[in-house]
Amino acid sequence: QGMLAVAHGVHVHFNKSMTTTVDEADSLIDAARARGVKLVSSPGEMLRPRHQKIKQLIDEGALGRLTWAVTGSAFGTYHEDEASVRAGDDPLTNINPAWYFRKPGGGPLYDMTVYGLHAMTGILGPAKRVTAFSGVRVHEREFRGQMLPTDMDDNTLMVLDFGDSFYAFVYGVAAGGLPNMGRPLIFGTGGVINGSAINGKPIEYAGMDLDAEYGMNGSLPHVTGAHRTMEESHVYEDVMQLVDWVLDDTPTVATAEHARHVVEIFDAAYRSAATGQAQPLRTTF
Repeated sequence: QGMLAVAHGVHVHFNKSMTTTVDEADSLIDAARARGVKLVSSPGEMLRPRHQKIKQLIDEGALGRLTWAVTGSAFGTYHEDEASVRAGDDPLTNINPAWYFRKPGGGPLYDMTVYGLHAMTGILGPAKRVTAFSGVRVHEREFRGQMLPTDMDDNTLMVLDFGDSFYAFVYGVAAGGLPNMGRPLIFGTGGVINGSAINGKPIEYAGMDLDAEYGMNGSLPHVTGAHRTMEESHVYEDVMQLVDWVLDDTPTVATAEHARHVVEIFDAAYRSAATGQAQPLRTTF
C-alpha cells in the first residue's frame, strides 16, 4: 500500500511499524525520494517534550557515563481483552485480533516494543549491533471461544550494542513486563532515569502539567482542546506532523529513516536468533 501511494505521488503517514524488513523500508524511502513524496512514521516518540528533555539531560552529562539501558513490552492478553474493539456485537467492535499473532507483521515487537525502541534510539542514537533469542512461547490464544494459532514469535529478547561497551536490553514478550512500557530506563555512573524521574526526582519539562492531567500525550504540540481526550491522540499528532510538512515545509523528527532503523533492529534480531550470531546494523537517522 505504501509503495502504491508513493507511485501515485501521495504523501504518506504510516502507523507503526512502517515495514517488517529493512529491505522494504529501503525500497519505500528510495521510491519516495525519487518521487518527491513525504513520509512520516509513527511512533513519534521524540515529539514528546519529556523525551526531548531526557535527551538534553543525558547529552549534558546528568547521568555521568552511560552504562546500560532497558525497554520493552509484553502482550499479556491486551488484544483479546481490548473492550472498545473486541467486546461488541457489530463489525467495528468485535474485531478478531488473530493477525496480531500471525506472520509476517504480528508479534509484540512491531506492535508494542516499537514505542520504547523509538524512544531509546531517539534519546541515545542509533545502535550498531544486535543479538537475540526469539521464538513462540504461547502457541494459541482464545478469543470468544475460538482458538487463535500463534505462528509469529511472541517471546524475543535482544541485546543492543551502541558502541564503546554501552549496551541495552530490549524485549517483546508473551507476558510479564517491566514498568513504564515504552519509556526506557537508562543507567549511568551518575544515576538512573526511570520514566519521568532522574534519581528519584521529577524531571521538569515544558508541558509536564498537561501530561499529568491528560496522560503523556497531553504535551504533544497539536494535542489541544478536544484532542486531549481522544483515543490514540499520539497517532493524531504524528498525522499532523505530515500535514505541517506538506503545507508549511516544517520538518519533523518522526522520520521514515528513524522508523527504518527500528525496523532493521527487529529484522536483524530475528536473523540473529535464527543464526546464533550477532548482526551488524547498517542504517542510521
